[in-house]
Amino acid sequence: MSANNTVQTFYDDYAVRNFTVMAVVWGVVGMLMGVIIASQLAFPELNLGISWTSFGRLRPLHTNLVIFAFGGCALFGTSFYVVQRTCQTKLKFSLLSRYVFWGYQAVIAAAIISLPMGYTSGKEYAELEWPIDVLLLIVWLMYATVFFGTIAARKVKHIYVANWFYGAFIIVVAILHIVNSMEVPAGWMKSYSAYAGVQDAMIQWWYGHNAVGFFLTAGFLGMMYYFIPKQAERPIYSYRLSIVHFWGLIFTYMWAGSHHLHYTALPDWTQSVGMVLSLILLAPSWGGMINGMMTMSGAWHKLRDDPILRFLIVALSFYGMSTFEGPMMAIKTVNALSHYTDWTIGHVHSGALGWVGFITMGAIYYLIPRLYGQKQMYSKKAIEIHFWVATIGIVLYITAMWISGVTEGLMWRAMNDDGTLTYTFVEAVKATHPFYIIRMLGGLLYLSGMVIMLWNVLKTRSLGQPARAAIPSHSSTLAHA
Repeated sequence: MSANNTVQTFYDDYAVRNFTVMAVVWGVVGMLMGVIIASQLAFPELNLGISWTSFGRLRPLHTNLVIFAFGGCALFGTSFYVVQRTCQTKLKFSLLSRYVFWGYQAVIAAAIISLPMGYTSGKEYAELEWPIDVLLLIVWLMYATVFFGTIAARKVKHIYVANWFYGAFIIVVAILHIVNSMEVPAGWMKSYSAYAGVQDAMIQWWYGHNAVGFFLTAGFLGMMYYFIPKQAERPIYSYRLSIVHFWGLIFTYMWAGSHHLHYTALPDWTQSVGMVLSLILLAPSWGGMINGMMTMSGAWHKLRDDPILRFLIVALSFYGMSTFEGPMMAIKTVNALSHYTDWTIGHVHSGALGWVGFITMGAIYYLIPRLYGQKQMYSKKAIEIHFWVATIGIVLYITAMWISGVTEGLMWRAMNDDGTLTYTFVEAVKATHPFYIIRMLGGLLYLSGMVIMLWNVLKTRSLGQPARAAIPSHSSTLAHA
């Protein structure tokens, strides 16, 4: 059959467009919260004496907005885009994809209202109370139905590796959310955990570390495996390595959570299992990083003129650095120095700002022109400025936290000859104050870059119209084969 006799069909990018734009909007709001609470740590009077604006209320709002609103919207949007293109088929259950978008925005809105009011389960990265947890679960099940339904309806036999990572992220995050959120309701916005004591801590950090491992790593690796080859115009360096990367990462990450509980009431053998598996995790992590970097073979010169590719490749650099630093900090002797210090904050943000932030920004800069029928972003110069402002911001932030953290660790355990502490806790707090100011300035620079991005995205969007991308015709492909 010739191509002329084929009815042309189009990808369904309604949810992709909306999630992509909202990722940028929530990124600005979430990072603004980050700058506010960084300012409060440097200058406590900025708490304003109001419970709604206190650090304890705004800090969980910041983490939820940046991880689940900014990062989550980026994952939803890119996964819906990638799964259609790699499966060469339209999203299944089109109406359901719209419910996913609006339902997820409702979850975010509920977080923005409830967290400053003090409604919280008190669990790291899982603070939302049970009615919001239930809504999120419903949205997540709809998301899984659309994503896996599209894969089941694919027109190509092969399932591209990016979809393996997205799929693992969807399945595991659902399991994490259900198990860690087991609770007994005690009112509309109050509940008690189904677990107690050290079991509660173990479940929480199994969840907490795998929120990093599957939400902030596996999902964004799906992004990496699609957008770096596309922007570099090179095939992935080693497809076989990408599969080894997938299975190594998926198996190993599950067991690493107990390294958050070194020197606690958790049994020592459980701590050791977390440490050993964290060290093993270095191998698949760096395998993926090297695979992405080697994809640039023969295309490194493009970094001179392509700021989008620069975002994507620098993101990989931060991924490599963070996944080296994490296993090192899981070693008990290193952890004895780093635990409870700002070093941990530096580590988290090198991954969050450098890896998650930059890979997302690169992917969004790639997507926006294509989603709105433009050849490129409104301002390439603005992308350049964003890149350098954000990079300088990251360097200031994480180096300040590294120095502050090591200083804290050394001061806390310094002993006099008679066995008394050399420094009081207040002296350690005073020593870290300059670094808190530097951290605030670094965060302000990163936020400024995000504001530039929002302006650039909205300008590009205003110039175009929602684009309709045609699905390749398989009959015409066969005719020309």
